[in-house]
Amino acid sequence: MKKNICYIFLLSVLLFACKKDDDFAYNSPDNIYLNYFDEDGVLDTLPVTYSFASSPGLSRDTVWIPVTISGKRASKDRKFVLTEVDSTSTAVKDLHYEALKPYYIMPADSGSIKVPVIIRNIDPELANKSVALTIRIVGNEDFGQGLPIRLRTKTIFYSNRLEQPSWWIYWQGNLGPYSRVTHQLFLISGGQDLVNPGAPNGYLQIPRTLYYLENLRQFVKDPFTWVSRNPAKGYVLTKRTDGTNDYDFYNTSSPEIKFYVKYFPQVNGYFFINEAGSQIVM
Repeated sequence: MKKNICYIFLLSVLLFACKKDDDFAYNSPDNIYLNYFDEDGVLDTLPVTYSFASSPGLSRDTVWIPVTISGKRASKDRKFVLTEVDSTSTAVKDLHYEALKPYYIMPADSGSIKVPVIIRNIDPELANKSVALTIRIVGNEDFGQGLPIRLRTKTIFYSNRLEQPSWWIYWQGNLGPYSRVTHQLFLISGGQDLVNPGAPNGYLQIPRTLYYLENLRQFVKDPFTWVSRNPAKGYVLTKRTDGTNDYDFYNTSSPEIKFYVKYFPQVNGYFFINEAGSQIVM
């Protein structure tokens, strides 16, 4: 009899404890955070980096921000607020990114969503520097902000800057000394990473490499013909208004980012000019 009483007492304690846990989970305010994970599945609070340089002519892009609730799903839409953190942002609204909405919606019966943040590539200075956009989820009437700030905050560093790839030195005899303008023109012409001839089976990729190099050579030699043959790419050549016979080459979606095409009467020809003021000759 005493043993049965002990069992009944322990069962009552367990049931009471479970009820307390259920009540606690139910009554706890729902929170919301940015759901980034690293390759080990650990919440990742490091900045995100992005470059427009690998997509020539792209004037804007979307960075998708994963948002997750900490709590129970609801049978109704709920609002949450994503805001800029001015103290750690160098990006300028309307120049470097589109304004965030006053609020976003977590759909009914959902626990996560991806929010679009539109970043822009219309500032020519992005070829020389990176800007930072820091965003943070803050509390409102539907969600609390009890989780650590680092889980509710993310910084996006982005630019339009290129760096010399490792393969450039193997083909410098064709490409010339490294310049960001030459590299950008290589990408515009459709070029992709070139092969290291010394790599295992690297010789198999040499025909593809020569194809990319020839495309670039034809492009820089006669950009006018290239523009007429590739209208879908959106590039144009516009004569400068400074009284010279020089042109600007740019994509119509980002006309602020121009490449200088200079006329040389000595040879009756046009040459792209790199960031050092030198002709690009192939």
